[in-house]
Amino acid sequence: MSTLHARPAVLSITDAAAQRIAKIMEDKQGEVAGLKIGIKNGGCVGMKYTMEWASEIDPLDEVVEDKGARVLIDKQAVLFLFGTVMDYETTALSSSFTFNNPNQTSACGCGESVELTPISQDALKGLN
Repeated sequence: MSTLHARPAVLSITDAAAQRIAKIMEDKQGEVAGLKIGIKNGGCVGMKYTMEWASEIDPLDEVVEDKGARVLIDKQAVLFLFGTVMDYETTALSSSFTFNNPNQTSACGCGESVELTPISQDALKGLN
């Protein structure tokens, strides 16, 4: 008989990020299903994070719900985001979502572009 293990969440959300996402979702009054996170090729070191409000959940999206927030992770980004902590930071000059991603191997000086390596199969197996 096999024992089922809960699959770990791809991404965790800080209280600040969850509050901001939940507030925006509330303001949009049901017009959005969640904040969709992905990655795309581009920038000076290879990849960029993408974020957009999704009106529906794709059946292949990874869904992370925490503290009233719903984040949808594009299927192509899952292996690049395992273990990532999403935060929302406010400084004197700006406010933005940030990603503390253990799969990030470098970033450009302006912070717009990152180099990401997908989680290894061994590390993935270790999560279960």
